[in-house]
Parts: sequence; C-alpha cells; structure tokens
Amino acid sequence: MSGSILIAEDDPAILAGISDVLKLEGYDVLEAVDGRAALELYTSSRPDLVLLDVMMPEMNGYDVCRAIRRVDEGTPIVMLTAKGEEIDKVVGLELGADDYVVKPFGMAELMARVRSALRRSSNGKKILHESTLRIGNITADFDAMNVRKDSGETYPLTPKENELLKYFAAHPGKVISRETLLETIWGIGPDSDITTRSVDTHVARLRHKIEENPSDPKFLLTAHGAGYKFIPNLNL
Repeated sequence: MSGSILIAEDDPAILAGISDVLKLEGYDVLEAVDGRAALELYTSSRPDLVLLDVMMPEMNGYDVCRAIRRVDEGTPIVMLTAKGEEIDKVVGLELGADDYVVKPFGMAELMARVRSALRRSSNGKKILHESTLRIGNITADFDAMNVRKDSGETYPLTPKENELLKYFAAHPGKVISRETLLETIWGIGPDSDITTRSVDTHVARLRHKIEENPSDPKFLLTAHGAGYKFIPNLNL
C-alpha cells in the first residue's frame, strides 16, 4: 500500500522517526512543524492521510482537524498526543479524527493504525460508488431504497434512512458525531431548532431494518459520548 501522508509534529526527533519509517514503507511524506503549516500543506497537497499532533504551536491539532473536516470528511486523520485521558479522545473523535495514538508509541503500532485507517478509507470510497451493500444477512439497495433479507422480507428505507446508511457505509469504522450527521444529511447547522435527537430517532429506526437484534446492534454501534460507528462485513 502506498500514498502520501502528512505528518504534523513539532518534536524534531519524533517527526524524523515517523518520517523515516513511512518512507521505508513506500509512502510519500509531507512534514510540518506547526499547525498552520500543516493546514497549508494539507490544502495544497491533499494527502491520503494526516498524522496530527495535538499540542503544536500556531494552531493545535484539534483546530487543524476541525478546519480539515469543514471541507473534507473522507481523508483519514490520526491524532498523536501525550495525553491519555478519555476526555481528550472524545474531543478528537467529535471533531472528526479517525483514530488516536497516545505517546509514547511503538512504530509497529503506529504503522498498524496507519494501514488500518487507509484501508477503511479505501473501502469507504469503493462502497460510495456501489449501489448495493451487504450487511449480515441483508442486502441494502441504495437505488431501490430498501433492505432485503436473505429469507425474502423487504423493508423500505425512507430518504433520510437511505442517506444515513450510505453515509455510514462510506465511512466504515469511523466514529461520526451527531452534529456531523445533522450538517451532512439534514443540511442543518448548530443553531437550528432540529436537534441531535432526530439523528438518534432515525438511527434507531435504521437499526430495526438492518440489525437482527436492534437492542444489541452488531453493525451500527453507539460510540458513547461521541456519536455512531458503522462496522459492515469488511476486514477493518
């Protein structure tokens, strides 16, 4: 697997170490030592993945992540941080990060996270251009707007359910916040009267159509405090 990876890290030793390993693995590497430079490099080069340190001068990693996600929902972002508290992970995931690696980390672990994030992104792009999706013992047909069980029963999908399922399928394994779903699927900003409760209601209805046991979902999971994550029949 190859591609371009942007590393934003203000520690020269860590930056050099990660860069050397990625180059040995065949990746093209872009380097930034502060958040503002990272955002400029992202804008001009559009890498396949971003490794983003949280604590950086000029702009911190959270602000860079937020800025990228305003224009790009698909490029994987892996946060690097010395902090290990759960609240920091939640903040990063709510802003749209795909994964989170806590320093100090081994290069083998980091490379495994990079490969996994790139694989999920590739799977999502492939699904985005397909009209059907296999989920457990059902087939979702986005064009026909229905889900069909192997046993023969067919359940129609409302337009919003259809859009939600396709969006989840295009971002496999990624935690997606309710706010992102409101903006993307409903076209609604944070000041709207429609709340994230609408997202929860539609997700609950969707689970009844794609899950064998909606109260114990296997595919459309709740990421507590962060949003939802879709795990289809893919090797993620």
